[in-house]
Amino acid sequence: MESKRVQNLKNQAISSILEAESDKELEELRIAYLGRKGKISQLLKAIPSLNPSARKEMGQLVNDAKKAIEQALQTQISNVECRVSDLDKEWLDVTAPGKKPTIGHFHLVTEAIREITAIFEKIGFTRVSYPEIEWDWYAFEGLNMPKNHPARDEWETLYIDNLKQKKYGRALLTPHTSSGQLREMGKRKPPIRMLNIAKCYRRQSDISHAPMFYQFEGLVIDQNINLTHLKGTLNYFVKAYFGPNRKTRIRPFHFQFTEPSIEIDVSCGLCQGKGCRLCKQGWLELGGAGMVHPVVLKNGGVNSEKYTGFAFGFGVERVLMMKAGLKIDDLRLLYTNDLRFLKQS
Repeated sequence: MESKRVQNLKNQAISSILEAESDKELEELRIAYLGRKGKISQLLKAIPSLNPSARKEMGQLVNDAKKAIEQALQTQISNVECRVSDLDKEWLDVTAPGKKPTIGHFHLVTEAIREITAIFEKIGFTRVSYPEIEWDWYAFEGLNMPKNHPARDEWETLYIDNLKQKKYGRALLTPHTSSGQLREMGKRKPPIRMLNIAKCYRRQSDISHAPMFYQFEGLVIDQNINLTHLKGTLNYFVKAYFGPNRKTRIRPFHFQFTEPSIEIDVSCGLCQGKGCRLCKQGWLELGGAGMVHPVVLKNGGVNSEKYTGFAFGFGVERVLMMKAGLKIDDLRLLYTNDLRFLKQS
């Protein structure tokens, strides 16, 4: 019975020690079992009162229990110290604000498209979208381009093999957003204020051209529309997009689908129109525009005796590269998957 009592005491002490989580608890257990008035001390004091034959066995049991309890105390003290140390290193203030996750950045071309759209929406233009795979009639024939026009040559245009329609001709990857003019006129009656932003495709690749690029097309058709409305719209866009100090000028030009036709220049953002290594004479070419040709109006189902209109088409990447402070000397860099375009603030 005495041996069982000692064994139960030892197991109870070790169990309590292993559940202790602080130095204070361990010290209290040490005193309770190993102190001067502790339970082990009480057992030791009771040994002389036992029969001589039982003293030796009882003394051995109590000493073994004492050593086991001391070992358990030492081990648990080390464990508690390690836990406290780890808590100090990994301390977490749950009231502190969390770390903000990394947020993706819009690509420069996407930002330009969003900004251009917002600028024209403020003056009543409606953003539309038309097919990237187009028919020859919408891309050329209906835009007053004869069959022998150089732009229809296969070295310039990307045609699609074995896809042809009797009425509209061969299929192709649209070379310009101007095809959207005919589709818009066929879709709704004047007045029209259209902004068509889409991918275009041509067989070109150099520092200022890419086989795939974005273009934005503006089309306005209404009664009494004239060239001054076009010039005012272009001035508004340039100052809204490039800044109030940039200026525009127009030059006579020729496009099959406009008459008269013009090209628009914008003053250089580096030298403010004084002339530098980039612009040579102070001006940078922005794009083409003009009054919609009566033949194109007719092909779109619009009465050219009653309505007139203007159109313009610019490359998104081109106007982006002409923005002051943007140092991109090769348009193709925009499509090289360089993560620096996305990581910038």
